[in-house]
Amino acid sequence: MPTRGPAAAAMLRRRSHSRVGEEAPSDKELRRLLEVAGTVADHAALRPWRIIAIRGEARERVGRALAEASGLEGHAAEKLAAKPLRAPLLLAVVVSPRPSVKVPEWEQEAVASGVAHALSLLLDEAGWGVMWRTGLHTRSEPVHRAHGLAPTERLLGWLYVGAKPEKGGERKSRINPREHLSRL
Repeated sequence: MPTRGPAAAAMLRRRSHSRVGEEAPSDKELRRLLEVAGTVADHAALRPWRIIAIRGEARERVGRALAEASGLEGHAAEKLAAKPLRAPLLLAVVVSPRPSVKVPEWEQEAVASGVAHALSLLLDEAGWGVMWRTGLHTRSEPVHRAHGLAPTERLLGWLYVGAKPEKGGERKSRINPREHLSRL
């Protein structure tokens, strides 16, 4: 039986919302949520991540970069370029590896993923609709350039954020823990 504390309740309640409304959290609200999300386990406290808020016309730049990366033309390219317009706010999740003899890059990427997941839970709890999106072109050169990433940085994907729709999001089936827990 799962625990019944607030963290468990938040995780069981969270749903991905593929469609969201036009309202989005302010930068001030995002900073408050990031302050909490940034407390995830982080070996050596490297903080090897950053979040880029993408609003307004900047979403179109991301869309054009996706279309360029795909090599598609015509209607197919236009359709791909429109994807970032599905939400008023995209939060690009970026891993920014730090030099460390103790903490390998894969572990630093795991920290950035943990921040993204925690942030998605916090946004949901604050009443926002959220969906984490990735894709084939996430780490392409045009998308890297569009986000102004440093040469060592990598994009993990985007949290699409907006007003939570009245209808519930996609309900995920629960896992069978016996299939995922073993003993040594």
